[in-house]
Amino acid sequence: MSRTDLGEFLMTRRAKVAPETLGMPAVGDRRVPGLRRDEVAADMGVSVDYYRRLEQGKEAHPSEAVLAGISATLRLTAAEEQHLYALAGVARRLGETATTRPVPPELLNLMDSWHEAGAIVLDPVLDVLAMNAAAQELLSGFCETANLLEMVLLDPEGRRFFVDWAASAEATVANLRASADFAVAPARLRELLTLLEAESPEFPALWARHDVRPKTHETKRLSHPTRGLISVDFHAFNVASVPGYQLLVYRERPGST
Repeated sequence: MSRTDLGEFLMTRRAKVAPETLGMPAVGDRRVPGLRRDEVAADMGVSVDYYRRLEQGKEAHPSEAVLAGISATLRLTAAEEQHLYALAGVARRLGETATTRPVPPELLNLMDSWHEAGAIVLDPVLDVLAMNAAAQELLSGFCETANLLEMVLLDPEGRRFFVDWAASAEATVANLRASADFAVAPARLRELLTLLEAESPEFPALWARHDVRPKTHETKRLSHPTRGLISVDFHAFNVASVPGYQLLVYRERPGST
């Protein structure tokens, strides 16, 4: 990701922090939402000019102390902080980086043993690497199941399948922001972003929000092609043997149809 990505990320996060959060009165003519640059700089203890250069992409190598100050002032979540370090090129904060290793066979065997729970493995750009039979049945209405974002944003089935489609689209884009920091194939990430920007009317605005939110757990309402409306509980797990890979597990709630 480019230096402008860092600047855009800082600006979107700055806009989300109320002045009162830092003990500053929200008075006077505030032309922008959230904090002003001078307020961020003052709280961090750096010059306004230095912080301006950060947002303009002119400061190439911010120190870890500066990044820690940004994280504290802008009240970043753990996922957002990780994303900040990645954008700044401080990769060591991310731990081991995922490679193009295959899904461990032990995990595939475990997934195949789950007959009542759908299981899907995603790589850092949300390409689908594996799914068990229950997941294949759950997603049987989709034309393609090669990439989760393409399924949500580009496949016509996505808008019908996800009852709250807008929330699903927003969450999946935010998940890509969080997981793409582990991507070791920049060409594949660029290819995906180019496709989504060209084919999805909603994607550019969602991507520009710079929301960073990995999948965790929730209950979803889905419209299955043969079973009608169902509720499923899903939980996301990190695959420890291949950092950057995600295991998504779905189980239909009894009596939800």
